[in-house]
Amino acid sequence: MTTGPNRATETPRRRSAVDQLIETGASGLGNGIGWMAESGVLFVVFAVTWAAFAAALVWSQGSLDQAWAAVRGLPIVLQVVAWVVFLPVMFGLWAWETTWPLIVRLALVLGVAGWNLLVFLPRALQGPQP
Repeated sequence: MTTGPNRATETPRRRSAVDQLIETGASGLGNGIGWMAESGVLFVVFAVTWAAFAAALVWSQGSLDQAWAAVRGLPIVLQVVAWVVFLPVMFGLWAWETTWPLIVRLALVLGVAGWNLLVFLPRALQGPQP
Protein backbone atom coordinates (compact mmCIF):
# COMPACT_ATOMS: atom_id res chain seq x y z
CA MET A 1 0.00 0.00 0.00
CA THR A 2 1.64 3.22 -1.16
CA THR A 3 0.29 6.68 -0.53
CA GLY A 4 2.69 8.82 -2.55
CA PRO A 5 4.77 8.67 -5.68
CA ASN A 6 7.42 5.99 -5.83
CA ARG A 7 10.76 7.75 -6.14
CA ALA A 8 12.45 4.64 -7.54
CA THR A 9 10.24 4.60 -10.63
CA GLU A 10 10.23 8.36 -11.28
CA THR A 11 12.24 9.60 -14.21
CA PRO A 12 14.95 12.06 -13.24
CA ARG A 13 13.95 15.63 -13.85
CA ARG A 14 16.06 17.49 -16.35
CA ARG A 15 17.63 20.61 -14.89
CA SER A 16 17.22 23.88 -16.71
CA ALA A 17 20.14 25.82 -18.15
CA VAL A 18 19.82 28.41 -15.39
CA ASP A 19 20.03 25.70 -12.70
CA GLN A 20 23.12 24.26 -14.36
CA LEU A 21 24.72 27.70 -14.65
CA ILE A 22 24.05 28.53 -11.00
CA GLU A 23 25.34 25.15 -9.80
CA THR A 24 28.50 25.46 -11.88
CA GLY A 25 29.17 29.00 -10.71
CA ALA A 26 28.45 28.27 -7.05
CA SER A 27 30.56 25.11 -6.91
CA GLY A 28 33.40 26.87 -8.74
CA LEU A 29 33.25 29.81 -6.36
CA GLY A 30 33.11 27.52 -3.34
CA ASN A 31 36.02 25.44 -4.59
CA GLY A 32 38.01 28.59 -5.30
CA ILE A 33 37.42 29.99 -1.83
CA GLY A 34 38.29 26.62 -0.28
CA TRP A 35 41.54 26.49 -2.23
CA MET A 36 42.42 30.08 -1.20
CA ALA A 37 41.78 29.22 2.45
CA GLU A 38 43.82 26.00 2.35
CA SER A 39 46.74 27.49 0.45
CA GLY A 40 47.03 30.55 2.67
CA VAL A 41 45.95 33.17 0.13
CA LEU A 42 43.13 34.40 2.38
CA PHE A 43 45.49 34.48 5.35
CA VAL A 44 47.87 36.74 3.41
CA VAL A 45 45.02 38.96 2.16
CA PHE A 46 43.67 39.49 5.66
CA ALA A 47 47.15 39.81 7.22
CA VAL A 48 47.98 42.63 4.79
CA THR A 49 44.58 44.23 5.40
CA TRP A 50 44.99 44.10 9.17
CA ALA A 51 48.58 45.40 8.88
CA ALA A 52 47.25 48.38 6.89
CA PHE A 53 44.54 48.86 9.52
CA ALA A 54 47.18 48.84 12.29
CA ALA A 55 49.43 51.24 10.39
CA ALA A 56 46.52 53.62 9.87
CA LEU A 57 45.62 53.29 13.53
CA VAL A 58 49.14 54.24 14.63
CA TRP A 59 50.14 56.85 12.05
CA SER A 60 46.95 58.26 10.55
CA GLN A 61 43.68 57.70 12.38
CA GLY A 62 42.03 60.15 10.01
CA SER A 63 42.51 57.65 7.19
CA LEU A 64 40.35 55.15 9.09
CA ASP A 65 37.68 57.83 9.35
CA GLN A 66 37.98 58.46 5.61
CA ALA A 67 37.75 54.72 4.86
CA TRP A 68 34.60 54.46 6.98
CA ALA A 69 33.10 57.50 5.26
CA ALA A 70 34.00 56.07 1.84
CA VAL A 71 32.29 52.76 2.60
CA ARG A 72 29.25 54.53 4.02
CA GLY A 73 29.10 56.67 0.87
CA LEU A 74 28.83 53.63 -1.43
CA PRO A 75 25.44 52.51 -2.76
CA ILE A 76 23.78 50.04 -0.39
CA VAL A 77 24.43 47.04 -2.65
CA LEU A 78 28.17 47.77 -2.71
CA GLN A 79 28.14 48.31 1.07
CA VAL A 80 26.63 44.85 1.51
CA VAL A 81 29.29 43.36 -0.78
CA ALA A 82 32.07 45.10 1.18
CA TRP A 83 30.64 43.85 4.48
CA VAL A 84 30.28 40.28 3.21
CA VAL A 85 33.71 40.06 1.59
CA PHE A 86 35.63 41.81 4.38
CA LEU A 87 33.37 41.11 7.36
CA PRO A 88 36.04 40.96 10.10
CA VAL A 89 37.79 44.11 8.89
CA MET A 90 34.51 45.95 8.42
CA PHE A 91 33.49 44.97 11.94
CA GLY A 92 36.84 46.25 13.22
CA LEU A 93 36.36 49.51 11.34
CA TRP A 94 32.81 49.86 12.67
CA ALA A 95 33.99 49.15 16.23
CA TRP A 96 36.77 51.71 15.89
CA GLU A 97 34.34 54.37 14.66
CA THR A 98 32.02 53.99 17.66
CA THR A 99 32.16 56.38 20.60
CA TRP A 100 33.01 53.63 23.07
CA PRO A 101 36.01 53.98 25.38
CA LEU A 102 39.39 53.52 23.71
CA ILE A 103 40.23 50.32 25.61
CA VAL A 104 36.97 48.65 24.52
CA ARG A 105 37.48 49.61 20.88
CA LEU A 106 41.09 48.46 20.95
CA ALA A 107 40.17 45.14 22.59
CA LEU A 108 37.46 44.52 19.98
CA VAL A 109 39.71 45.34 17.04
CA LEU A 110 42.63 43.26 18.34
CA GLY A 111 40.35 40.36 19.24
CA VAL A 112 38.64 40.27 15.86
CA ALA A 113 41.95 40.64 14.01
CA GLY A 114 43.51 37.81 16.00
CA TRP A 115 40.49 35.56 15.53
CA ASN A 116 40.35 36.34 11.79
CA LEU A 117 44.01 35.48 11.23
CA LEU A 118 43.77 32.35 13.37
CA VAL A 119 40.79 31.10 11.37
CA PHE A 120 42.61 31.55 8.04
CA LEU A 121 45.95 30.19 9.26
CA PRO A 122 47.01 27.59 6.68
CA ARG A 123 47.16 23.99 7.88
CA ALA A 124 50.86 23.80 7.08
CA LEU A 125 51.54 26.49 9.69
CA GLN A 126 49.24 25.05 12.35
CA GLY A 127 51.63 22.28 13.32
CA PRO A 128 51.12 18.54 13.48
CA GLN A 129 47.55 17.30 13.86
CA PRO A 130 46.88 14.45 16.32
